[in-house]
Amino acid sequence: MSLSSTKVSTKPFDGQKPGTSGLRKAVKVFQQENYTENFIQCTLTGALAEKLTDCTLVVGGDGRYFMTEVADKIVKIAAANGVSRLIIAQNGLMSTPSVSCVIRKYNTDGGIIMTASHNPGGPDADFGIKFNISNGGPAPEAVTNTMYQLTTTITEYKICNDLNADLSTLGEQKFQVDGRQFTVQVIDSVADYVDYMKEIFDFSVIKSYLSLQGVNVLLNSMNGVMGPYVSKIACDELGASKSSIVNCKPLPDFGGLHPDPNLTYAADLVTELKKGNHSFGCAFDGDGDRNMILGKNAFFVNPSDSLAVLANNLDCIPYFQRTGVKGLARSMPTSGAVDRVAKAKGLECFEVPTGWKFFGNLMDAGRLSLCGEESFGTGSDHIREKDGLWAVLAWLSVLANKKCSVEELILDHWKLYGRNFYTRYDYENCESDPAKTLMDNLNKKADDGSLKGQTFSSGGKSYKVAITDNFSYTDPIDKSVSKNQGLRIIFEDDSRIIFRLSGTGSSGATIRMYIEGYESDAATFTCDPQDVLKPLIDIALEISQLRELTGRQSPTVIT
Repeated sequence: MSLSSTKVSTKPFDGQKPGTSGLRKAVKVFQQENYTENFIQCTLTGALAEKLTDCTLVVGGDGRYFMTEVADKIVKIAAANGVSRLIIAQNGLMSTPSVSCVIRKYNTDGGIIMTASHNPGGPDADFGIKFNISNGGPAPEAVTNTMYQLTTTITEYKICNDLNADLSTLGEQKFQVDGRQFTVQVIDSVADYVDYMKEIFDFSVIKSYLSLQGVNVLLNSMNGVMGPYVSKIACDELGASKSSIVNCKPLPDFGGLHPDPNLTYAADLVTELKKGNHSFGCAFDGDGDRNMILGKNAFFVNPSDSLAVLANNLDCIPYFQRTGVKGLARSMPTSGAVDRVAKAKGLECFEVPTGWKFFGNLMDAGRLSLCGEESFGTGSDHIREKDGLWAVLAWLSVLANKKCSVEELILDHWKLYGRNFYTRYDYENCESDPAKTLMDNLNKKADDGSLKGQTFSSGGKSYKVAITDNFSYTDPIDKSVSKNQGLRIIFEDDSRIIFRLSGTGSSGATIRMYIEGYESDAATFTCDPQDVLKPLIDIALEISQLRELTGRQSPTVIT
């Protein structure tokens, strides 16, 4: 049967500007009449332009509330806009790393991901949509800016309301829409991802390691999309027991969990690891691109240290034995621990703004192999997204090779390189106006240079300001410039204070405060970062007047 598309009149909605990881808003915002349809139409038109007709796209999401309805809208709008083929995960469930994998494997023109990542799910929580380009990575700013401009002027969208695709059954479904063939290909995305991981890692080595006496792992999927992937790889492929995996059923509200793998929101994992029965633990976020690593007795691996340790041991992974290591990179707020590894190994090391899209050009140019962000994201050039399960498999590969515990591996690393003490304070859902005032005041101090040369003292320690600026990045590949990426206060001893407003929340403002200080004295290595960094924390609060402006006496989350 031949189907016909229709044009629906609409009007623009304010605020449909994608952030660092797409458009994230409350579910109720996306449920407004034409709101989601507008953004899907502008995503297709803005991201693909003349390539839209006859293109092939990947579609998947993290299973959160409202995803099923949005997947149906994407199918109907894509068909009406001349898309030739959609490759969709069964029931729409596909992790963000897997979307990147599938885009690259099938050489598609891009993909649409339905996720708000680590944000809560449910009817009163958050939803999100983002577009990944043909290299498998998040759309760069030039693309998202085009999408946004279209959202401000849209007057109509195209849709084929009579098209009903079955996303629960594997295989191809073909339709005739406006005289064109439109194909919906439903795939098992877990199979594609698992096959790729087998090319990267030596599963036999990891399986042997997991069978050793005293090696017990606990992998927590937080009721996000990773459950099926973790079950397949950890249990079916690597022989871990079913008791080694928890919260593996993807749920629309993540079972009431906040799917953000940190010490606050993955507290159940921390509690279990503290019992001493497990030598390795990890948690994944809602869409599977982030990870938290814990050792026995809940020994916490800071994400910045995780990146540095992996960088120092990439020769344990078959993929890098074949490809070599081209370069390393981190987001600007991430600690400089990986920089020390790069210097020791004679590798390029790049400092980029927050947002995985900034790593893609470097990877495509063959100058970057491993990268990470302090927000629990680590990945390599195997895809163009951070990849939580890849990071866990990388850690297990290193542990199997080094025949040591998580804590021993970290301590040995600090003995070799010194320790970059690091912490992040998140003040979530602050009122927007005070948060803006805080950043405006700091930017004024950076612009007029009033902080430079000043000495601040606290807890018997003094720090003299060497640099204050708002981080700006010039892409070494395409020369594009990204400004205002975070307020930096850098002291003469290379200690740092950084302030940013997060681009991943759906409402209000999240102020992130980052503190870093380096120590080479081995006697300090096992000290609590909150104790070591307290003088800098106090100085940061003094300079920013955060408590006075926001009324917040303590952060929501400490990492």
